[in-house]
Amino acid sequence: MVFKYISQIDRVVVKSAEVLLLTMCIGLSAYAQRADTARFQEGKAMDGKVSPMYHREYAVPAVFLTFGIVSLRNPYIKHQDRGLRDGLQRDNHDRFPIDDYTQYVPTASFLALDLLGVEAKHNFKSRLFTGLVAHGLMAGTVNLMKGSLPVMRPDHSAANSFPSGHTATAFVGAELMWQEYRHQSVWYGVSAYAVAAGTGFFRMYNNKHWFSDVVMGAGVGILSVKAAYLLLPLVEGRLKGKKRAYVLIPTYNGEQYGLSLHCSLH
Repeated sequence: MVFKYISQIDRVVVKSAEVLLLTMCIGLSAYAQRADTARFQEGKAMDGKVSPMYHREYAVPAVFLTFGIVSLRNPYIKHQDRGLRDGLQRDNHDRFPIDDYTQYVPTASFLALDLLGVEAKHNFKSRLFTGLVAHGLMAGTVNLMKGSLPVMRPDHSAANSFPSGHTATAFVGAELMWQEYRHQSVWYGVSAYAVAAGTGFFRMYNNKHWFSDVVMGAGVGILSVKAAYLLLPLVEGRLKGKKRAYVLIPTYNGEQYGLSLHCSLH
C-alpha cells in the first residue's frame, strides 16, 4: 500500500515537472520578447536605427532549435526523453487526442479576434500574409526535417517523430497572437502560448512525441513567424488599398481535416 502511494506521488511529480518545463519556456519567451520589443522601440527613437538588443528576441527560438538538434545525438537528452515518456505512460492511460484540435486554436484566434472587436496591430491583409508565410515556412521546415532526420515515435508507429508538427503549428499561432495583440493585453499572447504548450504536452501524453520533438517544434514555429514579419515590410505597400481574391479549400489526408487558404498578392 505504501509503495503504491509512493508510485502515485512519483507519477504526479513527473507530470508536474513536464508542465513546469513547458511553462518556463512560455514565461521565458514572453519575457524576452516583451523586454526586447521595448528596447527596440527605444533604440529606434533615439537614432533612427534598430538597436542590436532587438536581435535578442531570437535567442529563445535559437535555444529551442539548438536543444532539438543536439538531442538527436546526445545520449543524456535521449535518456531524459525516455524517462519523461516512461513517467507519462506508466498509468497506461487512454489517449486524449485534444491536441489534434488545439493546434489550430491560436491561429484561428489570431484571425478572428479583430473581427470580434479587438484591434490588431496590422490590418487583415497583412495578418493574412504573415500567417500564410509563417505556416508555409513552418510546414516546409517540419516536413523536410521529418523526411531527412528519421526518429522513431515513442509508440513506434512511424519514424517521423522529429520535430512535432502539431506543436510547431500551435506555436506559430501563439507567436502570431503575441505579435498582433500584445499591445492590447499581454494576456492574449500568454493565453495563446498556454494553448500551444498544452498541445505539446498532450503530444507527449498521447505517446506521439518525445520532449525534444516538442521543443524543436516550438522553436521552428516561433522562428517561422519572426521570418514572416521580417518579410512583411517588403510587400506591405502592395497589400494596402487593393482588392484580393481569396479561396478557402478544405483538405483531408485520411487522418486529419484541414483548411487551406489561397490568395493573390499581385
